[in-house]
Amino acid sequence: MKTRKLGQRPGQSGLEVSALGLGCMGMSWAYGPSDRDACLKLLRDAVDLGVTFFDTAEVYGPFVNEELVGEALKPVRDKVVIATKFGFAMGQQPGSLTGVNSRPDHIREVVDASLKRLQVDEIDLLYQHRVDPDVPIEDVAGTVGDLIRAGKVKHFGLSEASADTIRKAHAVQPVTALQSEYSLWTRDPETQVLPTLEELGIGFVPYSPLGRGFLTGALKDAALDPTDYRNTSPRFTGDAKAQNTRAVDALTDLAKAKGVTPAQLALAWLLAQKPWIVPIPGTRHLDRLKENIAAAEITLSANDLSDIESVIAETGFAGARYTDAGMAMLNR
Repeated sequence: MKTRKLGQRPGQSGLEVSALGLGCMGMSWAYGPSDRDACLKLLRDAVDLGVTFFDTAEVYGPFVNEELVGEALKPVRDKVVIATKFGFAMGQQPGSLTGVNSRPDHIREVVDASLKRLQVDEIDLLYQHRVDPDVPIEDVAGTVGDLIRAGKVKHFGLSEASADTIRKAHAVQPVTALQSEYSLWTRDPETQVLPTLEELGIGFVPYSPLGRGFLTGALKDAALDPTDYRNTSPRFTGDAKAQNTRAVDALTDLAKAKGVTPAQLALAWLLAQKPWIVPIPGTRHLDRLKENIAAAEITLSANDLSDIESVIAETGFAGARYTDAGMAMLNR
């Protein structure tokens, strides 16, 4: 697979990763039950297919997703880049979250625990999962800088941070990548965040690049598992779902005309936005993994990109990203 570089600035070579990474969250959390052995195999298959960038977090499960990724990738540690995250406070009940926590002592505790679960000596890319309003971002960046100097972390990242927060953190410890939701139906980063990243030489890692599966066109009539959090998402219900389905149908027609799938069109669109964007679609299925990977070889012309924008302008997408309950449970 082609590669891209995150955090490429003057005097720095950047973090080189496959043009498409693999988001591992859904193998353990949020989308209903999964087969652990099958997910282990899929992670190893991904490496064989050229994926070198894998994304996890302590909160996924919690903890079990890091363990899964660590076990699967241990034999090929020298060939892969593993990203994980800190920043949530865990409740007493398994899997419950009580808020955010980026206190320096907590960051250090999380990193030590993540190193053990991932079975690595150093975390390649460590994100603050969500900004903590009670801890100055300069203190967070300084703590991660200390961990980098201690040899426990290689690169610093942020997730869902504003342009102002990115600047403040970057001034203390260079930020290699920002991870935020970005896709054909989530365009928020375009106004302020993407220009800031380009100015500072920071890479961008879009999560949910396929709209949690909706942009693939496969979920229009699908029955979701009762434990799947998308059952409560405003975008997957009612009038919003109907409008979003019309938009996806129109994009599907464009994809067919180009001889690609809707998922490939959505990923190729992201890759066409900037050379330092690396989407991390998630899947549990080998055929979907291969389909996604093939998107890295698709080139969209200026006319293709214009046609996509015209469809979105005409049909549009509807619904907020989360309900209040979904935000509290997942914020992902």
